[in-house]
Amino acid sequence: MSVPPGTLSAVAQPLKELINTDSARALADGVSAAWPPFESERFVSAATAGLGGMELKDRVRHVSAALHEALPLPFPEAAAVLRDAAGRVRLDMWSGWPATEYVATRGVEHLDSAMATLAVLTPHATGEFAVRPFLDRYRDDALKIMYGWAGSGDEHLRRLASEGSRPRLPWGSRVRWLMEPGPTLPILDLLRDDPSEYVRRSVANHVNDLAKDHPETAVGLLARWRDEGGSHIERVVRHAVRGLLRTGHPGALSLVGASHGSGSIESLDLAAEVAVGGRLPFAVTVLAAAPGPLVLRYAVSRDGSRRVFHLGERVATAAGERFTVTKSHSFRPVTTRVEPPGPRVLEILVNGAVRASAGFTLVDG
Repeated sequence: MSVPPGTLSAVAQPLKELINTDSARALADGVSAAWPPFESERFVSAATAGLGGMELKDRVRHVSAALHEALPLPFPEAAAVLRDAAGRVRLDMWSGWPATEYVATRGVEHLDSAMATLAVLTPHATGEFAVRPFLDRYRDDALKIMYGWAGSGDEHLRRLASEGSRPRLPWGSRVRWLMEPGPTLPILDLLRDDPSEYVRRSVANHVNDLAKDHPETAVGLLARWRDEGGSHIERVVRHAVRGLLRTGHPGALSLVGASHGSGSIESLDLAAEVAVGGRLPFAVTVLAAAPGPLVLRYAVSRDGSRRVFHLGERVATAAGERFTVTKSHSFRPVTTRVEPPGPRVLEILVNGAVRASAGFTLVDG
């Protein structure tokens, strides 16, 4: 999930716990200040009832539904209340997210007032998820509004123009036409060298999304940006091509100055076994074939699965230069993936090509 800078600072509890009585009360304080008939206590009671058994997004939807019940106004009037409320109290991601969800679910018949409300709310609670239904329904009109946001003086609104229109926005609803290669490029062109790193990272993530479905379009776009120049373009390019570098795409390698397939492995040392929950240490010595960058990745494979990971990058000053890189790969169980015991293969990729491999076995601890 992407959120404004500073909103995830040093929080020990699960994110879902941040949608709670305090966040509901903060939203209630803002709405009641903007619209005195609002029954704050009734809203807080309804918004927090049963939260304990819900996950994060269900909590957001639940609070949003309670807001709808407690704010019995036609949407344009309710949207005006929310815009006013944002200036009355200090909303944050957790108190403001249900408000953006309210806009997404209740405002779909009212493009202009809904988008205007998201523009006001997004500095407090990013509207990247809430804007998706409007892009899906209104395509050109919604995109025109977001193009206008890209020229805003507010970095949050400029970022929303890029982040909200990402082809594969994490946690965002899928908008099929955004996965076409061209519709969002005018927005990206405006923001490619934005003075805000917050915005530039969104642009790079957007291009990384684009590259998953249209790698040649992404590479061509980044090459054009480099030709056009800019103070921050090199960082944007490096961040945007990370997915393509993982797959060894020749065009992406060229963008970082690496020659596809160049380089070899002199030695690869690793243990024969590693226990589930343990770590596999390995060391690899890379031999440069020519001066220039060496983009190093490693892959761990088993039947039906192959995952590629970052190993490092080195810059050779001469052919024959050696680099030894050590790494320790974790087999700690995680909730999203179970690693069964059995044989594995470790592969070392140099500038996109597999240059060495070795087998090992994952065993019960």
